[in-house]
Amino acid sequence: MQPASTLKLLTSIVALETLGPAHRGTSELLAAGEIRRGVLHGDLVLRGAGDVDLDAAALERMLQVARLSGIRDIRGDFVLDRSFFSPPRTDAGLPPFDESPEFRYNFIPDALSLGMNLVHLEIVSDDRAVRAALSPPLDRVSVVPEFTLVDRVCDDWEDGWTIPEVTRERSGAFLVRLRGEFPRDCHASTDINVLDRVDFAARLFVSAWRRIGGTFRGTVRDGTAPADARSLARHRSRALNEVMADILKRSDNPVTRIEYLMIGATSASDPDLPTAQRAERVVRGWLARNGIDETGLVLENGSGLSRRERIAPATLAGVIQAALKSDWSLEFLASLPIAAVDGGLRKRLSEPATAGRARLKTGTLRDASALAGLVKDSRGESYVLVAMVNAEAATGAVARPVLDSLVEWVAARGFERTAP
Repeated sequence: MQPASTLKLLTSIVALETLGPAHRGTSELLAAGEIRRGVLHGDLVLRGAGDVDLDAAALERMLQVARLSGIRDIRGDFVLDRSFFSPPRTDAGLPPFDESPEFRYNFIPDALSLGMNLVHLEIVSDDRAVRAALSPPLDRVSVVPEFTLVDRVCDDWEDGWTIPEVTRERSGAFLVRLRGEFPRDCHASTDINVLDRVDFAARLFVSAWRRIGGTFRGTVRDGTAPADARSLARHRSRALNEVMADILKRSDNPVTRIEYLMIGATSASDPDLPTAQRAERVVRGWLARNGIDETGLVLENGSGLSRRERIAPATLAGVIQAALKSDWSLEFLASLPIAAVDGGLRKRLSEPATAGRARLKTGTLRDASALAGLVKDSRGESYVLVAMVNAEAATGAVARPVLDSLVEWVAARGFERTAP
């Protein structure tokens, strides 16, 4: 069946057991050339290795170290090295997953996912106009609100949202035009991915480098660091056991996809295969070692954000059972959403029988809804529960009450014991 984001349970436990809870992705700033009298005679390279936390602030700190290392002027290019994953880019030519390619959950990551390519928007309106601000600062990138003001509840502001239009002026400046409808007297925040990732990195780098007193006349491009490039600065992501909450409680698709690729990139076998195929081999090997039937399993990116990925509910139940026996079971359990408390269950299962007593990963796609995890019954016994609804009519409004009713029944009644 189509599991939607409940598939993240499989990716999570395999990542914990193969990478380890202390695993961290890294980013590195390298000088590919000599530094003489404040001038780098060569390229400055930013190389990524699955750092899920490389944002604008982290990049600026690394650039500060480059300035402290004596670089004032860069006489080469700023090179973006994504080669840690193979192929370096899988987004090129790939159609958007659905009708909202601009939002974070649809971003297709690579080894150097700088800020997940997102710009943050603050949008404020009164009864006459809409104003908007963009961050982080990007060189020659401006936001222009062109909304039509409407009388709508502010909480429903996204109902009038349309994909922003990005235009490049003859001067080279970018204009991000916000269109559609926006409620009067409203304040909203969102993050959007609307710039090409090389353009985004270029504008972010140039803005930060100039702000700290550097000069640069080269271009920003994709490439690879030469073997003799000298390391100037490094950044490390949070440890995997901290990132787990992003994967399971927040259901962060780009972060999950990066960790899935890290499983493949760090595998010692099949170095010539694409990274995603190497990850799939590791996952299937883990299932085999734990005696879990993988019949019908289809993997694509490990996040469940796919029309192709499939898993049998019994297979996913076996994954959860194996996770409970793992050395890292506590890290796994602590990352699951808690009914009526946090994550995808914050506003669900608030009845006394279930609130705080169920830890379940949610999953929702068009035509698919699912829950998977643990439910504690009225006697204090815990049950592994996996429930999936795949049907054209399985919208959230239809499927969630069905799934929640099943959880409530287990929590309230449990199962009758049978004599051995």
